[in-house]
Amino acid sequence: MGDSTRRRVRDASSSGSDVGITIGSGAHTPTRKYAFEIEDPASYARLPLATRLTNRWHEFYGNKDFGNIVLLIALYWLQGVPLGLAHGSIPFLLKEKLSFAQVGLFSLAGYPYSLKLFWSPIVDSLYDRKFGRRKSWIVPIQLVTALMFWWMGAQIDGLVRNPAENIHEIMYLFLALVFLSATQDIAVDGWALTLLSKENLSYASTCQTVGINSGFFLSFTVFLALNSVEFGNKYIFSEPRDQGWLQLGPYMTFWALIYVLVTLYLVVFKTEDESSEDSEGSYGIVETYKTIWRICKLPHMQQFIGVLLVAKLGFIPNDSTTQLKLIERGLHREDMALAVLIDFPVQIFFGYYAARWSQGASKMRPWRVAFVLRLLCSVLGMITVYFFPEAGLTTSYFYVVLLSRVAGSMASTVQFVGMSAFITQIADPVIGGTYMTLLNTLSNFGGTWPVYFIMRAVDYFTSATCLLPTGLGDSFSCTTQESRDRCLKEGGSCNTIWDGYYIVSISCTLLALALFFSYIRPTVHHLERLPAHVWRVSKESTR
Repeated sequence: MGDSTRRRVRDASSSGSDVGITIGSGAHTPTRKYAFEIEDPASYARLPLATRLTNRWHEFYGNKDFGNIVLLIALYWLQGVPLGLAHGSIPFLLKEKLSFAQVGLFSLAGYPYSLKLFWSPIVDSLYDRKFGRRKSWIVPIQLVTALMFWWMGAQIDGLVRNPAENIHEIMYLFLALVFLSATQDIAVDGWALTLLSKENLSYASTCQTVGINSGFFLSFTVFLALNSVEFGNKYIFSEPRDQGWLQLGPYMTFWALIYVLVTLYLVVFKTEDESSEDSEGSYGIVETYKTIWRICKLPHMQQFIGVLLVAKLGFIPNDSTTQLKLIERGLHREDMALAVLIDFPVQIFFGYYAARWSQGASKMRPWRVAFVLRLLCSVLGMITVYFFPEAGLTTSYFYVVLLSRVAGSMASTVQFVGMSAFITQIADPVIGGTYMTLLNTLSNFGGTWPVYFIMRAVDYFTSATCLLPTGLGDSFSCTTQESRDRCLKEGGSCNTIWDGYYIVSISCTLLALALFFSYIRPTVHHLERLPAHVWRVSKESTR
């Protein structure tokens, strides 16, 4: 926010007379402040695919901001690495030995990324002018992250080997990493506004998407596959081994070195251009927090905030526990990684069409339709877990698992795009950066805060006892994977009386349906029909 907020707002709120779009050769480009040229689709389609790709590469490589675009991708990539571990790989590794409640405790490590709005004004306002406004935060954050990765590289395998005793330490370590990543994201977002020239600002969101998703993908999908014993013995090792090819410690040590190299490049070779930001007005820290409070006090905003905080309750059991439950039932980590790999391009494809669908007058209609579809996907997820083959995953059933995941991702993507379109529509253009960041933060938090409680509830409502043969000892609870393995090793059988996963999932689905028809649907339908002026915060009121 701060200066970058004001700059984003000015660029976003240019009047119609300042923008021109030309299709074709550009011979009649309007005389506007910003002019964009779009290739004629007919002539473009006549070119061979190889020629089109080559032309695009030459256009991108010849861009005057090519080096800065690569730098932005690298910075976002580094942010995605700890996020992929905290939100992807670590919960899978922990679930092999811990209960859902203990994994739920670790989920608290992801909270900072959903709450970064509340310290972003500080990042925008406090800096060393000589060193650089954004480098003042990015350089020390990356050095601290590198030190943590280096230290954890030597310690983390031992901690994860005995997670029950070390769960709090593991959670606090990744909480700190996610906090650093979230803070760096604030600084990099602001730097993108001056690092790229005006005509290339549209590349900023592309850099963020490519960078963060690539880092996340490496730390989740690729790491899980290379860490899997089954994957290593099948595809890498000539002789069977009892460990995967890549362990968590060496992986984190490698990224510690990459963090240091990128940071050294920033310090030695990269300077900031502050002229464009300094020429703009800025919001101070106190002023920005006052603006956030004024937005929350708008007449209809409380209703919308209420929707954002409860709308994802019905999806959390499927999003946070179904994959872990499938692992518990016998799905291998490399199979889940393959499902994520296939799911990734599907999300991008449907994101494009969801954006086109959300361009109509009723921007939240796709969101409402996807709400119901996502609940159906939650039911499909429960069915997938319930009928998982006792003898192990088969090829045909893998396609069932894949269908469940892809369908859920499609519905989630449509909801995300629809909500983003609506937030963009209602945001006050005078303070658009603050406004949109606030609502996006609340939307993200709506999908984060229930995770801990739902995972604890799964364990609370689960009742499972290990029944041992007569004379081999007393029965004991077998709700965790480690206790189930112990039960089998001692010759017993784990008898599940109640599975909390189904109780919590069905309860949340029914609650979500009731909320949707009694509160969420009518409220959203009312809010999207309101005129734009009821969402505005006057410029004078922000001072």
